[in-house]
Amino acid sequence: MFKKTAKYIYFNLLKWKMIGDFPEVNKCVVAVVPHTHWMDLFLGILLRNVWGKQIGFIGKQSLFNTPLIGWLLRKAGGMPVVRGQKQDTVSAIADIFNRTDKFRLSVSPEGTRKKVSEWKTGFYFIAKQAKIPIVLVAFDYGKKQVKVSKPLFPSENQEKDFAIYYAFFEGVIGKVSDYSF
Repeated sequence: MFKKTAKYIYFNLLKWKMIGDFPEVNKCVVAVVPHTHWMDLFLGILLRNVWGKQIGFIGKQSLFNTPLIGWLLRKAGGMPVVRGQKQDTVSAIADIFNRTDKFRLSVSPEGTRKKVSEWKTGFYFIAKQAKIPIVLVAFDYGKKQVKVSKPLFPSENQEKDFAIYYAFFEGVIGKVSDYSF
């Protein structure tokens, strides 16, 4: 039911296109770029239903502090992350992947909705430590399309991997174009 409705909204009402299909993987880190506006969350939730995939996400702890908003975010698959404290978030999330048969986690490598000059690397090291692929997803508001990569396993060459990731997102325009990577 949700899948049909989501597809109708995405393709017919919003008139967006899909480039590539979400891969049939039970475990992956989904790196979504660019993240420039709070509306990206709703586009992501819509896409989960278009694909028929359960995909969770992480967000800063303060977003979850308000009872109603926190409840809604958790209900939508959100998990709070405390930033700025010395903790091993990468290992904790990699451990979740290692303990489950099916887990897909969406993250924003920028780590914020504002313009950044480089990405945070946690998503990469989570995938590497858990030995799972990264699926790149581009929210291109300029072309009204979402582009999806094939599963990409991190190699031993982080610089080469990131060159591939950056190339995938080249020219993609976020909801707030000035914040696009």
